[in-house]
Amino acid sequence: MLANSNPTFLLASPEPALLAAIEPVLAASGARVEIVLSAEAALASMIAPDPPTLALLDVNLSGMEMGRLLAAVRAEVSPKSLPIVLISDTVTQEWIDRLAEGVIDDLILRAAESPYWLLRLDMVLRALNRTRELESLREAAVLNAQMDRLTGVYNRETLLAMLFRETDRVQRMKSSLCMILFDIDDFGHWNSRLGSDACDDLLCQVVGRTTRLLRSYDLLGRPGMDEFLVALPGCTPVNAVMLAERLRVDVFCSPFRVGGESIRLSACFGIASSQGRSPVVVLRDAEQALQSAKAAGPESIHCFNDSQYSSAAPVTFLSPSSGDELLAW
Repeated sequence: MLANSNPTFLLASPEPALLAAIEPVLAASGARVEIVLSAEAALASMIAPDPPTLALLDVNLSGMEMGRLLAAVRAEVSPKSLPIVLISDTVTQEWIDRLAEGVIDDLILRAAESPYWLLRLDMVLRALNRTRELESLREAAVLNAQMDRLTGVYNRETLLAMLFRETDRVQRMKSSLCMILFDIDDFGHWNSRLGSDACDDLLCQVVGRTTRLLRSYDLLGRPGMDEFLVALPGCTPVNAVMLAERLRVDVFCSPFRVGGESIRLSACFGIASSQGRSPVVVLRDAEQALQSAKAAGPESIHCFNDSQYSSAAPVTFLSPSSGDELLAW
């Protein structure tokens, strides 16, 4: 049984005797076999949107020298997507070199017995599956290293790295970039009152509500326990204050439900403009603006060095008359 279920094999050879001998063997293994007679037809099949699972190429194919055919295929398709096995009369140094380079995945002598063909093809497919699994694990590990494990948004290190790239773009394009740093008010109280599991749920709900207000290219990260950073490419301080107002109302005005209870949270917001400066400096400005907002009281918004854009008028807290029995602090 071959490693891939229902694989498709491309069998490319101009020799009727070889096709007649090998095609039934491949088909009996459960594979679908596509037969072509020329190098041009083989190339068209391998670079098609839906390529075969594996390609068997006779080195005697007409219409194109095999080295050119392999180069053309690998320019379009990686070995991780399409393994290639050559059929040859002899093992030459050229094919050994192509194996070492990863251009081809195996070489089968034309005179080999049928069981040997299936064995070698199965080995190639198993190696391909292992490579794909390792690549998937590697990508997952990289992603996990970039994301906050609880909320799924970027962690501080990844967010700063992305902000450096955004800052380079701001400098090149002479565009704007603003950051909103917000912190949930008195979150330590809720942590001691409700427990860490309930508060983890609250943080995830905050992220869910916040994400719905952002554009696809905005960045959201969690630099601290109950602190979140929103980076807004192309936004001026006026735009950033408007979004902070929406966050204050749309994210925090409605109660959060956790553990069968309704919880009313609030947050303060600090805003800073990039102006092409280092993200570390801008983040420091946002932290200073956030401290000023906290000093002004719950639900305050403060823009660094620009008091005309700041707001300290909090949204009115919901009351039990709203129909929800709210825990208040």
